[in-house]
Amino acid sequence: MQSLRHLLPSAGSLIVFEAAGRLASFTAAGRELGMTQAAVSYAIRGLEDQFGAKLFQRRHRQVLLTEAGERFHADVTLGLSHIRKSAEELRARAGGMHVTLSASTAFASFWMMPRLQKFRDDLPGIDLRIQTADRDLDLIAEGIPLGIRGGDAADWPDYELLQIADEEVYPVAGPAYLARAGTPRTPAEMTLHHLIHLEEPYRPAATWNEWFQSAGLNGAVAKRGLVINDYVLVIQAVMEGQGIALGWRHLTDRLIAAGLLVRLSDHVMTTNKGFHVAWPRNCVLSESAEKVRDWLAAQA
Repeated sequence: MQSLRHLLPSAGSLIVFEAAGRLASFTAAGRELGMTQAAVSYAIRGLEDQFGAKLFQRRHRQVLLTEAGERFHADVTLGLSHIRKSAEELRARAGGMHVTLSASTAFASFWMMPRLQKFRDDLPGIDLRIQTADRDLDLIAEGIPLGIRGGDAADWPDYELLQIADEEVYPVAGPAYLARAGTPRTPAEMTLHHLIHLEEPYRPAATWNEWFQSAGLNGAVAKRGLVINDYVLVIQAVMEGQGIALGWRHLTDRLIAAGLLVRLSDHVMTTNKGFHVAWPRNCVLSESAEKVRDWLAAQA
């Protein structure tokens, strides 16, 4: 059997061929690969001489794959994509000690920040980079290994998930507001108070009306009070004494323990959803990313 070394063209010429066929231009392929048009043309001519077949039809300012070229281009594209994926996985496996985590500002502020010292103590060699955004970033498109995602597992079919916390919601207020307006003793009394509403533009969030309904107040309608589209600002307004807001247990329990917030009801609304650490399905995480993922899940 003839050896692959003599049968197959060089990897460099295959990369040139793939770009030229995809872009239908030797000039554009050269621009993408940092080569001259003449160098691209020379590489393609070498392939055609090696195979004894024309791969391109040369036209004015354009080149088109021949029938044989189209078949070969499909196979080359598939082969190079597999090689690229394997190379990226190997590079990720042997990657550096930094890990990027995508999260909401609220999660980063109220869940992650209080645990950063523990993170440093437990994983001293890993540089954690937290990237916040007003919407859930596409981890695959952005090249981010880990993200925090809320909802049901079925909401995220492209990701693997490990749960960090159940979604549990109860009302909270600041001491200053309660000193001024009094403490409501029942959910019904809460309907008479200044309520702060979260209107998330991208992530679904429980509403006051849903909480009242879960507490047995069917038909109760929450007063339209202060409306904010950022949960960090919602909690800031509550601590400043502006009214009562819904608190998500995994974000507000520490603030309550510190005396910055007061929980107002024993009733907790549960949604059977949760908050998870997520990573792209079928992607290989670096060893550092695996450690961060497992650390996050262990805090549940």
